[in-house]
Amino acid sequence: MNSFKATTLFVLSFLLFGFVHSGLIAPHAAAVPAVPLAVDTQYDPAPQYTFAYDIQDSLTGDSKSQQESRDGDVVKGSYSVVEPDGTVRTVIYTADPINGFNAVVQRGPAVPVKPVVPLPAGFAHAARII
Repeated sequence: MNSFKATTLFVLSFLLFGFVHSGLIAPHAAAVPAVPLAVDTQYDPAPQYTFAYDIQDSLTGDSKSQQESRDGDVVKGSYSVVEPDGTVRTVIYTADPINGFNAVVQRGPAVPVKPVVPLPAGFAHAARII
C-alpha cells in the first residue's frame, strides 16, 4: 500500500469516527418498549391525619413540642422550642391551596433552663486526632 492510500484511509477513518461521535451519524439503538407507570389505586382525595409530640428531657435540657392536623388540602399546626437563652419560640402555621404556607412566629418569656448534667468522673473520651 502506498503512502497516499494509507493517508487517505487514515483520514477517512478519522472523519467517520468524528461524525459518529459528534452525532451527525447516530449509532443505531435498539427500541425499548415503554414501561407503564405505576398507578396508586389507594389515592385518598380528602386525606386526614393528626399527630403530636412533646419532649421534656431533664438529662439534656431538650424541650420541644409539635402538633399538626390535616383535613383535605388544609394543614394546621404549631411547634415550640426552648432556645438556649431560655425563651420559648412558638411557630403557628397553616397551609392551603389558596393562601399557600403562612407562619406566625412568637417569642415567649424565658423559662428556667436547667444546666446540662456533667459527665461522670470515670467517663472516657476518644483519643485526639493528630
